[in-house]
Amino acid sequence: MSIGLILSGKKPLISVSTTTSIREITALLYQHRIGAVLVVEDGAILGIVSERDIVAGLHLHGPAVLDTAAGIVMTAPVVTVAPTASIAEAMGVMTNRRIRHLPVVDCGELLGLVSIGDLVKRRIDDAEREAASLKEYITTT
Repeated sequence: MSIGLILSGKKPLISVSTTTSIREITALLYQHRIGAVLVVEDGAILGIVSERDIVAGLHLHGPAVLDTAAGIVMTAPVVTVAPTASIAEAMGVMTNRRIRHLPVVDCGELLGLVSIGDLVKRRIDDAEREAASLKEYITTT
């Protein structure tokens, strides 16, 4: 199964600009129940701001970080994956890079963002379907 299939049915992508304040980003994260936003300008992914980036900013700069711009706190460059990548490949990238969010990009076009939670959920769903199929096969033979 490819990453591209996971994107269908996901919430719309939330992105911000480099000048968006961390205070505004924290409100977006809370409001949309997400863990990261992409920093995008003119269709180009410039960075990503995750909960981890905000916590690091708080540790390094104190509460004043809430009034700084995304461009100061964001992680860049952003690691991306193609929509044809398998779930296992994407999970490997996330594990090796110690990241929890992965933008899906095809020929320079941003298609969406998957989280480790999205991938784990799909793997569990696949395992449950496989187990049900095996049970059905065993009981019918």
